[in-house]
Amino acid sequence: MVQTDFESVYKEAFPFWNEITEAEREHICSNSVEKIFQKGENIHDSSECSGVILVRSGCLRVYMLSESGKDITLYRLYSGDMCILSASCVLKTITFDVFIDAEEDSSCYLISGPAFMKVSESNPKIKIFSLETAVSRFSDVMWVMQQILFMSMDKRLAIFLLDESSRTNSDIIALTHEQIARYMGSAREVVSRMLKYFASEGFVEVSRKGVKLLDRKGLRELAL
Repeated sequence: MVQTDFESVYKEAFPFWNEITEAEREHICSNSVEKIFQKGENIHDSSECSGVILVRSGCLRVYMLSESGKDITLYRLYSGDMCILSASCVLKTITFDVFIDAEEDSSCYLISGPAFMKVSESNPKIKIFSLETAVSRFSDVMWVMQQILFMSMDKRLAIFLLDESSRTNSDIIALTHEQIARYMGSAREVVSRMLKYFASEGFVEVSRKGVKLLDRKGLRELAL
């Protein structure tokens, strides 16, 4: 891919793009690659500085993994979203490990971590952008932690089902109980019991196709 292809995208993605030098723009573009990731493929783990990831299409899942192998979804990235937490060499103050998988077949632009770090160290506008991007994602992480620590399971599940329905614009959540549990940082058995309760109250219908929302008003009242 030629530099102009990256540059046309980065001009829209980076608010600092027109304020940095031509040499800095060229350095970022020349250290960028386009990669296609298959559904389920691991993109980043704690042992590497994968660089800055810009999602062009598809969906990525960012999560944490415990020593026992239990994971919890922190947030998901969609077309136009950017991940700076995958570039640990850029933000060295990040002391926790994140993992990133392709939740769908996804196309991404990857900017080399060392290359991005080099230009950010010489230009404060890039450094500020990196910090602001990381802080915005920490807000998502804190929301997840708040749910886990302070919310009851029925409220958390109601919020998850409503958010997922809004995201997909569908009343059917085409996820297994295991997948829902992973997103929520819970156990499959707990999710299954709560879905059974929701079904008995007429909030949802559970089938092999997934979870169908029947009573949005009831779920919203639970989510309050």
